[in-house]
Formats: sequence, C-alpha cells, structure tokens
Amino acid sequence: MPREHTSRHGIANHLADGTANKFAPDSAAPVATLFGHPLLANHGVPLNLEWIKQISVNISAVERRAQTHVTRRTVKKEWQAAWHLRAISCMDLTTLSGDDTEERVRRLCAKARQPIGHELVKRLEIEELGIKVAAVCVYHRFVETALRATEGSGIRVAAVSTGFPAGLSPFEERVAEIRRSVEAGAHEIDTVITRAHVFAGRWQELYDEIAEFKRACGSAHLKVILGTGDLLTLRNVARASFVAMMAGADFIKTSTGKEPVNATLPVGLVMTRAIREYAQETGMAVGFKPAGGIRTAKQSTEWLALMKEELGIPWTKAELFRFGASGLLNDIERQLEHFATGRYSADYRHPIA
Repeated sequence: MPREHTSRHGIANHLADGTANKFAPDSAAPVATLFGHPLLANHGVPLNLEWIKQISVNISAVERRAQTHVTRRTVKKEWQAAWHLRAISCMDLTTLSGDDTEERVRRLCAKARQPIGHELVKRLEIEELGIKVAAVCVYHRFVETALRATEGSGIRVAAVSTGFPAGLSPFEERVAEIRRSVEAGAHEIDTVITRAHVFAGRWQELYDEIAEFKRACGSAHLKVILGTGDLLTLRNVARASFVAMMAGADFIKTSTGKEPVNATLPVGLVMTRAIREYAQETGMAVGFKPAGGIRTAKQSTEWLALMKEELGIPWTKAELFRFGASGLLNDIERQLEHFATGRYSADYRHPIA
C-alpha cells in the first residue's frame, strides 16, 4: 500500500550539507579538509621516483577490507533515500556509444536537468533541493549540443578525449583533441593514459604525458582515466594514481567503462588511500571517479560509504567525487519510488535516452 506521508525534512535533514555543486573558482582557496587540515586544489608536484618505487600494496588486506565493507554498513528509510539523492548529485551522466546522436544527447541532458520525475519529486517533497546531476559526459562532437541543452542549469559538460577508450592515437593528436574540446566550451576533460608506460615502469614518460594533458586543459578540470582493469596489479594501480596526481590531475578515474573489468571496491580502496596519502604529503586534494559496472542503488551507497570512511564528507560531494553512470540513475529512481510508495516501478518508466 502507498505510504501515507513522506516528510521532506526526513530526507533533507539527512542529506548533510545539501546537494548543490559548488565548484571552487579560486584555486588558492581551500577546496576540502582532511583530518581538520584545509586542502588546496591540486596543481601537481615534481615527479618523485623514490616515492613511486617505495609503493607496495598488501593485497590480502585490501581484499579483506573490501569484502567487509559491504557487510558492515547499511542505511534504511530516510537515510537511504538521502544517500540516493546524494549519488544523483555526484553523477556524470554518460553516453559514449558509437550510435550517439544529437537528439540522444539532448534527451540525456534533459534527464540530467530533471533526473527524478516531477510526480516523484512532489511525492518526496524535495522540490527545494533542486536535485540534478553533476555533469554530462559525451564525445567531443557533442560538446556544443550538450552545452546548449544544459545552459543555465549549472550542470557541467565533460568530454572524453585523448583517443578514448584505447588512448593509442598519436600523442600530438590526443593533445589537440583536448584543446578542441576546451575551445568548444567543455568544463572537464576525461583523458586516457598510455597503459604501456605503466607496464614498463616508464613513470617519467607517464608523468610528462599527463602534465601535457594538464597544460592543454587550461582552466578545465582534468580527469585521468587509469584503465585499472588493464593494469594487472593493484601496485600498478597505486603507482599510476600517484604519478597522475603528481602531474596535476584534478580527478583520478578507474576506467573507461569499456574494459572487461571496471570499477571494483579493491581498486577504489587503493586509489582512495593514494589520494589520502597524497593529500597528507602535499596539502592538495584530488577527486575520485569510479566508472563502469556501477548499476545499482546499493552499489552507489557502498561507494559513498567508502568515500566517507576513507576520505571524509568532502569526498561525498560532486566537487571531489563522481560516478561514471549510465544505467545507475534508473535503479536509484526506482528505489526512491519504492521509498515513497512502497512499490517498485517498471524500468521503462525511467528512461534516460
């Protein structure tokens, strides 16, 4: 039976610090705190090869921590609904298919602006929260379409670049691709590293590559996709994470979503620990984006809980945390409808594009 009443205060009061995406325009101003210490936006540091060489990963401890993580935490009712809304506000709503069209991108942007149906928003009594996704992520050719479709919404436009997803096109072409997307107006650029640099331990080459990507981005945010499913070991994941941060990455991202294995909690744990150590050593904050294979509302809560436990509340907001998502929003909307009515709705009632 439908629930008699869902108090907006029950959800909003549990959604700590709101959901607005407030991207800091001033790189000299603190963007986060860690253990009470203010952190600045990342501008990179010189490559420290000794630091990289000393990195090791206790695989059994990582796997044990990841396994227990999903059983130690659970949220219900208003708390669960609040975390689902937070997950929406941290989404990079994505379409990266070979059959993408301008009309599909416009529909995606419409969903980004209004991710929850009007009727459900009213039933939850959350109109004042203004829930929307953090960004839409598209190929370069659709950047201008996405910008027009999201104008005035505050939603950012991210473009995949540098020969996505393989990252094997000539280096000059990859850098030029970044510049074209920035000139077109993209706010964020998702780049792909040369995985062979990691396999061969060519850390200077990897650092130089990412540093050049950073320069080409100008004022746009640089997200560095490590392709963790291809990197073979967690130590490679950790080392690549540190090199990317030293080279100036604003975000480090797990996957393109095209690898056989994408975002996993063990990989996420290694990358968040790297972000924490980098912040402690440099006083600079780097964001994190898991992408690929995150399709259920339950998974989104697990990832947000991991961020809160490992890095703190600032990493549960869009400034420093994103989901690379296409199918995730569908399940979250269904869970919110169940919270509001006691019934699950059909998938087809929540289309994206």
